[in-house]
Amino acid sequence: MKKEKEFDFSRARRVTPQETASFRKAIEETFHVKRPKRGRPPKGSDKYRDVHIRLHPKALLWARAQAKHRGIGYQTVINEILLHHAI
Repeated sequence: MKKEKEFDFSRARRVTPQETASFRKAIEETFHVKRPKRGRPPKGSDKYRDVHIRLHPKALLWARAQAKHRGIGYQTVINEILLHHAI
């Protein structure tokens, strides 16, 4: 398949929830690794606190560029840098 546009989606079907569950089970049995649940962590956790700060635009641009390069959120990048310097 050279391009996405060449794929005939009219014959494609959606994966059922039962198939997804069986795929997850097969992966866990094959690799002996429990896959983490997806989604946002619960709000009541004491792990993080909600804080509002002002950042210089250049610092924010850098954090967002790093986050995009690493495939994570920019707030995670900022948190990692702060933790690294705090410890």
